[in-house]
Amino acid sequence: MTPKVFLALAAALVSCAQAYSQAYPHRPLRLVSPASPGSATDVRARWLAPRLSAGLGQTIVVDNRAGAAGSIATEMVAKSAPDGYTLLIVHQGTLVFNPHIYGRLGYEPLSSFSPITRVGMGPLVLAVHPSVPVGSVADLVQLAKLKPGQLNYGSPGSGTPPHLAGELFKRMGKFDSVHVPYKGGGPALLDLIGGRLTYTFDSASVQMPSVRAGKIKALAVTSSKRMAALPDIRTMVEAGLPGYEFSSWQGVAAPAGTPKDIISRLNAHLVKIMETAEAREWFAEQGAEPVTDSPEAFAAYIKADYERWGPIIRDAGIKAD
Repeated sequence: MTPKVFLALAAALVSCAQAYSQAYPHRPLRLVSPASPGSATDVRARWLAPRLSAGLGQTIVVDNRAGAAGSIATEMVAKSAPDGYTLLIVHQGTLVFNPHIYGRLGYEPLSSFSPITRVGMGPLVLAVHPSVPVGSVADLVQLAKLKPGQLNYGSPGSGTPPHLAGELFKRMGKFDSVHVPYKGGGPALLDLIGGRLTYTFDSASVQMPSVRAGKIKALAVTSSKRMAALPDIRTMVEAGLPGYEFSSWQGVAAPAGTPKDIISRLNAHLVKIMETAEAREWFAEQGAEPVTDSPEAFAAYIKADYERWGPIIRDAGIKAD
């Protein structure tokens, strides 16, 4: 092959690649949610999908793939074609906690994905069944100490943010209770309402409708300050556990190797959505706030959070149930 022919072929390949990315998207996209319907992750995915669809001019289908604390969906997307047509809702559980908790995963948290941006961040709500005779976090800690190993709490699965919030609660409160993992926040909430669980941690979007209906009782939020949307609910510190703070984040990512111009285009659309008044109002109602990053800043954020939680999880001896 002569140099001229080689250069001509190279130019043709570059031209084809540019034409392909410029035509993106030319068919429907799939947004994979690593959680069950009704969970905080699913609710946010379904809010986001039609707005991103409008910006891109293509249908976006939300695909729920719950199980293994989100690892099933995360592995599936990691092994999907890096063409921008399969996107994933990522969070602390899948990219920060699971790698330190599970022995083997079918993906690498820091290299299997092309991060696009965070989309939301917020605290969790600690709630108990109304029959539990406590009125504060301090009361719940005292009850747990009086009944070691007899109280239980549910989470959407091992390695999820609510699970780690619960383990941090046990560690700081210096008591023991039984963790019951579920396949999503919805099933855990149903068992809390039914009195089969003592307490749960989960997002305000999951917990608060049942709190307002009197089906469960909110004790505190896990943020350092009271939430604007829930001004009457005390923080964990105010309710009796000094130093406790926990906030979870969620974002959007694509398989590693997705063309940078597609990642940039998706980032621009998502940032535009998150900067609207509608997004601020909706996330506030969910007990969270919209946040955004550049793809590079989001990658750095994931890495820093991964390195921060590794020693904490190892020191606590947290393993998959």
